[in-house]
Amino acid sequence: MPPPDELTAELCARAARWVVDEGMDYPGAKRRAQRELGQQAARMELPSNEAVEDAVREHIALFHADTQPGELRALRELALHWMARLAEFRPHLGGAAWRGTATRLSDLRIDLYCDDPKATEIEFLNQGIDFDSHDAPGDAQVVLTVHAPCRALGETVGVHFLIHDHDALRGALKPDTRGRSWRGDAAALRRLLAQDDTP
Repeated sequence: MPPPDELTAELCARAARWVVDEGMDYPGAKRRAQRELGQQAARMELPSNEAVEDAVREHIALFHADTQPGELRALRELALHWMARLAEFRPHLGGAAWRGTATRLSDLRIDLYCDDPKATEIEFLNQGIDFDSHDAPGDAQVVLTVHAPCRALGETVGVHFLIHDHDALRGALKPDTRGRSWRGDAAALRRLLAQDDTP
């Protein structure tokens, strides 16, 4: 029976594999890894998203170092395109594309902050954007999903717009436990893309 620290590391490593190789979200990947590891893992506290993200970075470095940087850039450029289209709603990119761990299997997550949530749907309609509207799992938050072509990847990417009240923006910019931001606006995203271009 492995000690708790080893079991946690193994759970993180397995969850990372599901995140990177199958495009699962962190909660689903952690639960799947926990089931795979059996009864002892079922009793343990699940690791933090930051711990799984560390394992995701290790997995990418080991198995996808040659392809992931280009895929990440393609996704960030696609996100910037959509953020420009919806600039009036203060878009902020979050998720794997912002944190630098996205691959071609990752969806995009863009948070929109507005005074009137219905205004976003009206703007989508005015722009002729084909979208699905649904509530986030376990939450009353509205999510608008677009299936957007990504020419650089040669496939369609799910772009999820999470609609927030304007006042939620201040709290959304709080960093994680290591001082890294969970999301960034278009200007911050352009800076990341410019850093990639620096020799």
